[in-house]
Amino acid sequence: MKKKSITIRELSLVAGLAAFSAVVQLIHIGYQSPQFGMWIDIVAVTWIVALFLFGWRMSFFVSLLGALIITFFAPDTWLGASMKLVATLPVLFFLAFWLRISKQKIRTYSNPQNLILPVIVAIIIRCLLVIPLNYYYAIPIWTGMDPATAMAAIPWYVIAIFNIVQSLLDVALAWILVFKFKLERFAS
Repeated sequence: MKKKSITIRELSLVAGLAAFSAVVQLIHIGYQSPQFGMWIDIVAVTWIVALFLFGWRMSFFVSLLGALIITFFAPDTWLGASMKLVATLPVLFFLAFWLRISKQKIRTYSNPQNLILPVIVAIIIRCLLVIPLNYYYAIPIWTGMDPATAMAAIPWYVIAIFNIVQSLLDVALAWILVFKFKLERFAS
C-alpha cells in the first residue's frame, strides 16, 4: 500500500492548526481546576478539526506539533502539553479506528448521531489512561503531592469529570467548526 504524500496545502493547514492550538494555550483561554491544575480549554479542538478534515495521520501531526510548540514557547507548560497530548490521542485514535472497523469515511461524522458511540468509548479509554497518569505523573510534578496523598485529596471521579467535559467540548466544537461552519470544504 502506497503512502499518500502530504501536499503543500495540507502542510500549511497542519502548521496553521498546530500554531492556533499553541496560541490558545499560551493565552490560556479556559478554566483551570484549583485542585490539580487541569485546564478545560480549547487547545485540542484544532487537533480534532484536523482529524475531521484530513484523517488520523494529519491529526497526529497537528497534535504532536501543537504540543511541541507549546513546550518550546512556554516551557512552564510542558507538563500540560504532555498531558493534553496523552489525553487527546486516545480520542483521535479511537474516532479514526471506529471509521476503519466500520468501513466508513470521515464524512460519516457529519451526522452527530454517528459520533455518540465512538466518543463514549474514546472517553472511557481516555479516562482509563489519564486517571492513573494524573496520580502518578502530573499531580506529583504539579503539586508535589505523592500519589497516595493525591488520591486522598482528589477523587478519581473529579479527574474523570474534567476529562469527560474536555472530550465533549473538544469534539463538539470541532464538529461545529467542520460540519456546521463548512470547514469540510478544505478537507482532502
